Amino acid sequence: MQDSAPMLLLVDGSSYLYRAFHAMPDLRAVPGDPNSAPTGALRGIINMLQSLRKEYPSGHLACVFDAPGPTFRDAMYTEYKANRSPMPDDLRVQIEPIHEVVRLLGWPLLQVPDVEADDVIGTLARRAADKGWRVLISSGDKDLSQLVDERITIIDTMNGKVRDVPGVTAEFGVPPTQMIDFQALVGDVVDNVPGVSKVGPKTAAKWLQTHGSLQAIMANANEIGGVVGENLRKALDWLPTARQLVTIKTDCDLSANVAGWPDLEALKSEAPKLDALTEFAQRFGFRGLMKSLQAGGETTAGGSGASGRSQSSPRSASPAVAQDENHPPPPQVELKVEQVTDAATWAQWLERINQAQLVALDTETTSLDAMQAQLVGISLCVSPELAAYVPLAHEGLGSDHQLPMAQVLADLKPWLENPNAHKLGQHVKYDQHVFANHGITVKGYVHDTLLQSYVLEVHLAHSLEALALRHLHQEGLSYEDVCGKGAKQIPFAQVDVDVAARYSGEDASFTLQVHRVLWPRLQAQPGLLRIYELEIASSGVLFTMERNGVCVDATTLMTQSHDLGQRIMELERQAHELAGQAFNLASPKQLGEIFFDHLNLPVIKKTATGARSTDEEVLEKLAEDYPLPAKILEYRSLAKLKNTYTDKLATLAHPITGRVHTHYAQAVAVTGRLSSNEPNLQNIPIRTPEGRKVREAFVAPEGHLLASADYSQIELRIMAHISQDAALIAAFQQGLDVHRATAAEVFGLEPSAVSSEQRRYAKVINFGLIYGMSAFGLAKALGIDQSAAKAYIDRYFQRFSGVKAYMDDIRELAREQGYVETAFGRRLYLPDIRANGPRRAAAERAAINAPMQGTAADLIKMSMVSVQQQLDALQSPVKMIMQVHDELVFELPISHADWVRTEVPRLMAEVASLRVPLVAEVGLGPNWEQAH
Repeated sequence: MQDSAPMLLLVDGSSYLYRAFHAMPDLRAVPGDPNSAPTGALRGIINMLQSLRKEYPSGHLACVFDAPGPTFRDAMYTEYKANRSPMPDDLRVQIEPIHEVVRLLGWPLLQVPDVEADDVIGTLARRAADKGWRVLISSGDKDLSQLVDERITIIDTMNGKVRDVPGVTAEFGVPPTQMIDFQALVGDVVDNVPGVSKVGPKTAAKWLQTHGSLQAIMANANEIGGVVGENLRKALDWLPTARQLVTIKTDCDLSANVAGWPDLEALKSEAPKLDALTEFAQRFGFRGLMKSLQAGGETTAGGSGASGRSQSSPRSASPAVAQDENHPPPPQVELKVEQVTDAATWAQWLERINQAQLVALDTETTSLDAMQAQLVGISLCVSPELAAYVPLAHEGLGSDHQLPMAQVLADLKPWLENPNAHKLGQHVKYDQHVFANHGITVKGYVHDTLLQSYVLEVHLAHSLEALALRHLHQEGLSYEDVCGKGAKQIPFAQVDVDVAARYSGEDASFTLQVHRVLWPRLQAQPGLLRIYELEIASSGVLFTMERNGVCVDATTLMTQSHDLGQRIMELERQAHELAGQAFNLASPKQLGEIFFDHLNLPVIKKTATGARSTDEEVLEKLAEDYPLPAKILEYRSLAKLKNTYTDKLATLAHPITGRVHTHYAQAVAVTGRLSSNEPNLQNIPIRTPEGRKVREAFVAPEGHLLASADYSQIELRIMAHISQDAALIAAFQQGLDVHRATAAEVFGLEPSAVSSEQRRYAKVINFGLIYGMSAFGLAKALGIDQSAAKAYIDRYFQRFSGVKAYMDDIRELAREQGYVETAFGRRLYLPDIRANGPRRAAAERAAINAPMQGTAADLIKMSMVSVQQQLDALQSPVKMIMQVHDELVFELPISHADWVRTEVPRLMAEVASLRVPLVAEVGLGPNWEQAH
């Protein structure tokens, strides 16, 4: 969208109404007065419109809302949108002032009876595009993707997503021209438009790629096998109606709403009506808006003083770009990217990076697999205006003049391995692996913009694309722009060097610019700065752990797969016997027919399309009383174990090391916990014998052992520390069995008189309350009456009053500031804490648990760093090879068993000083299961 044609800027007001309402805290016109007018959605809409208008100046624009009353789709299908919840009262009362302020800000506002906002947007967009205009639609509604073409683009400013033709194709697997057919097949749960049962986006995209259109799919329905084929044939009569329902009208008669239609001049933007806006700002308490008007600046609706809670709210900034008026983006720069293809230019850049205080470094590679990726090019940036791209292994246009990779790496190696040569990157752990694949151990990485964002704004996206849009208001080339998408995507090595240079240079420059925005914010907040330093140190340890990898025994896995296969076949036979007939255990449809038609089991719940559900929750409930659901659960569990682990683990071994190298994702979980993939070590089910056996396949090489070190009852110890409950603290300080001590308090007994059943009850209560468990949840967990469960909880809180006070206080604190913190200062944002209904209840449970889970995550990272520092100092042959939740796993020569057994627990216990002692325990064995 870079041509000089006029642009029409369209805002899907109906989409943003709800998003602004749910994104903003419970703000009021009179701060602190819950009876005054709610203003959260109003503030959000104002800030979004102003940020959008500033970022995308346009002479023609419109903000479009749904008109009240039914539309032509309701007449076509009486169940259309039948399952939508009514608009919340606090949003309903903001509609009129939102419409008022939209007009005062100079935006034409449209509401057209009998059609939806999407249809109005579609009609305006098509008219403008037909005239040769560019069209930019601001919306979070994926349904509008069918409108996209070379002149029409959709932006979702709340998450930085751009839906142009390549973007839609990448996101959905089909181009915009096939989106109507795609939506008809998949259906729309939000609008209550059924599609083909059990057909999701992947299947729909595959069908359309194969057949080309919905009509062709329907014509060839008899050729499509399986359950989905059967479901398709059942839906043939419905699909034409579904297609009509999801098709956006692009030919609405707007003559009553747009003067001179089809001329678009009625949509000219107007200047804000300052006098009326001043009165509006006074009426709703928008101090920031009044100040801006008085200063003649940009109009934003930020508050101040008591109403400034929105300033610290996780979603308080403009929903459009999550940009705070206190942190304006830096001025945009004109970037020059130099291609380094000769010795003289290379010598200049070597001099630049050796003299620079901080250099942004980025790699372009052959693979996303960090352990196998090879360099294609390197970009360097010493100032936002100047970057370099060094092509090394390009094969396409412009690849004739490339410096020899061996020479470039030899020249770079002293700088790369110099810890005093400070470097910056985005997800530096990946780049460390890439250089390590070429024999270079990079040192001196002092900053990572991925981790800066993760610490400062854990609830937002952390990709460089999102960071540049959010903090710089800049958008560069995307990987898909450079390499293409889908089957036509080319390797980076085949990219034109000129294009590659621009792309990679932009990345390096954006990284440096984002760092300059985020680093001062971290420096200004000591608690978050401490967490960032921990994350940087953890990143280095994780690199070492990933590099180390772990041995897996293929023979053990093969045996386990065979045994599981036999068990699965036997379970299938038993299930058929219980059902009285053969059926496909993996088919929800056949399962439903067996359960509810043949065996007359009770229907627990239904799916969104009205089908009788056989999901895991239903199976667990039915398994309490009936044998067949229990068999199905066991079958599913073993089949997942076989498919995910015993069949797959050995295939993940690295071709050179022969070991499995999982990837630890550091910036994913909001609590600070790590996640892993390929393989996912966090999800190995250890509560079943079969799941635990999988750990037997993780083995030590000959002459070595594995050691497992984990904290004892860590979250309960953290609860004692955070709540400062005297009874809990005393139990841990005295080294008591905390579950037995809890049972003694709750049941009014001496600890020696507590039965094993009472201790079990106390254990469930202890851990349940950490997760905000209700009396209903406790009753279900213990298999007792809800009134009895409530009595246990009441008695627990009487004996452990500090825990009760903590829970009450943390919920209130979360509501006030929008986040909670770990014991070490990590912030955990709770966007739904001021919502209503189930979402708020879930957020309150998270407010209780997140500080404990987050503190545990901080502690295990501190332990990783401390232990690895000691191993490095001793040049020890002991290797840290895995981290799973609160557990560290080591590989060690047998001769070092005593050191690990004594020193690792000591180091883990000494990483922090809490009100209760930290205790770590170590086990050793030839495999992970025996060590654990």
